[in-house]
Amino acid sequence: MDLDLGMLVLRLALGPMLLAHGANKVWGGGGLSGTAGWFEALGLRPGWLHARVAAVTEMGAGVLVTLGLLTGPAVAAVVGLMTVAGLTDHRGKGYFVFRGGWEYVLLVAVCALALAVTGPGGWSLDAVLDLTTSGPWWGLAAAVVGLLAAGGLLAVFHRPVPDEG
Repeated sequence: MDLDLGMLVLRLALGPMLLAHGANKVWGGGGLSGTAGWFEALGLRPGWLHARVAAVTEMGAGVLVTLGLLTGPAVAAVVGLMTVAGLTDHRGKGYFVFRGGWEYVLLVAVCALALAVTGPGGWSLDAVLDLTTSGPWWGLAAAVVGLLAAGGLLAVFHRPVPDEG
């Protein structure tokens, strides 16, 4: 029961945060067009496509993590998202997030990986549906798939504009 409660607490911290980040890309201050412009400035082209892909992926992974459903695949999405964020928006800014660094995205990815390795707990849809999408191999698979997906996305779509100056 302690592990089930701990995993529920982790899922309820991580999942809604991801959902909120995705929703902010769509309905936040600048909406999708503002997010698209930000992604263009990060070198993710076309920005309109990446704004939508990131928002849907964050919201989808957030819902799955919150419910404890398809945990391993959901964590692969989180690892991919955090890797792209770390290598675009946070790269070169040091470790600490208060300086724009990659501390936050690393913590989110590692917490998600812990969830994939340990499992979502007994109070999850994976448990209710008797789905086995977590464990050490699922954690490894989520890390590898997330990193490969991020690497592929960046190899194909990341075209930063060189600094003029």
